[in-house]
Amino acid sequence: MTVPISDTHFNYLKNDTALYNVITQLGQLEPRVYQDPFVHLLRTIAGQQLSVKAAASIFEKFTQLLQAPTPENVLALEIESLRLVGFSYGKAGYIHNIAQFWIDKKIDKKMFDQMEDEEIIELLTQIKGVGRWSVEILLAFSLARENIFFVDDLGIQQGMSLIYGWDIKDKKELRRLMIEKSKTYAPYSTQVCLYIWQWKNKLKAG
Repeated sequence: MTVPISDTHFNYLKNDTALYNVITQLGQLEPRVYQDPFVHLLRTIAGQQLSVKAAASIFEKFTQLLQAPTPENVLALEIESLRLVGFSYGKAGYIHNIAQFWIDKKIDKKMFDQMEDEEIIELLTQIKGVGRWSVEILLAFSLARENIFFVDDLGIQQGMSLIYGWDIKDKKELRRLMIEKSKTYAPYSTQVCLYIWQWKNKLKAG
């Protein structure tokens, strides 16, 4: 379940008029559904640079190849088998990399429970094909970490620019402003980002 923004912090956000208006207009968010970290990371990598529909179709075909979504079962699939369900050679290799890493490091969810966010990012970005953004998505949507701010996410960049009226072409300056503003979101950065994504999508949908 999504941890709601506390009354104290919600009242604090009233000082941020633009964001406060967005939150009050959108109302209560739907609860998040958390997946097994291994499966979630595979899904995230599989869906990169694809439409939601295409990514879902490929991942469904992929899971149909498996008796169970375990690292061992994933590694047992040949690269060509992964290619047949729609993965590129690159993504097929990344899928294998993740499975091998899970086995080599003997990773399970309880291991993550003992680690800080940055420790998990440092660990999993050792995997070829897995970047910081992918691990941040895992932290927020698989491990239920509540203070993840997605500074490198295009949707968050666009959403914050819309909310705050920023028209900044300099990406470095935009990043600086985002990080500075995000300090006021803690310790609920994940949920604030959910509002920003939803607001941006709502405006896009018209």
